[in-house]
Amino acid sequence: MGFIAGLVGAVAYFGQAGRALASNDRFEDYIICTGAVRVSARWPMEGVWLLDYRSGKLLGTVIDRGVGKITGWAEADLVSEFGLSPRDNVHFVMATGTVAIGQAALYVAETTTGKFAVYTLGPRTDGQAGVVIQRHDMTSFRQSKITPPGT
Repeated sequence: MGFIAGLVGAVAYFGQAGRALASNDRFEDYIICTGAVRVSARWPMEGVWLLDYRSGKLLGTVIDRGVGKITGWAEADLVSEFGLSPRDNVHFVMATGTVAIGQAALYVAETTTGKFAVYTLGPRTDGQAGVVIQRHDMTSFRQSKITPPGT
């Protein structure tokens, strides 16, 4: 009986799905995500991404934990990045994931066009304080329809 009770308890404990810990949220025309950003060799900082549907902008910043301040906002124009028209009915989704120790990537998908892009935040190269948004890749998650010759 003890063996059976232990087996049932083990299945009940280990068979449960893990909790989903999300680091993003949305409200009306805005989506926010967080993730680690390595802008110094000493320690990663917390990065914050904000997608603004109204302006078609992706904004990013880091929180300098040494002084507890926001370092300023970097931006990317998603209208031009995704090849959108100003009044298009678009639907963005985004989430962060870890790509290296202390560095998160932002994954952005636009469900109407089927485009998918990967971004990171990194230190500015001009010596100024703050960060820049770097797009690493963009692809489509939908196959285009190929029309056979003669149709």
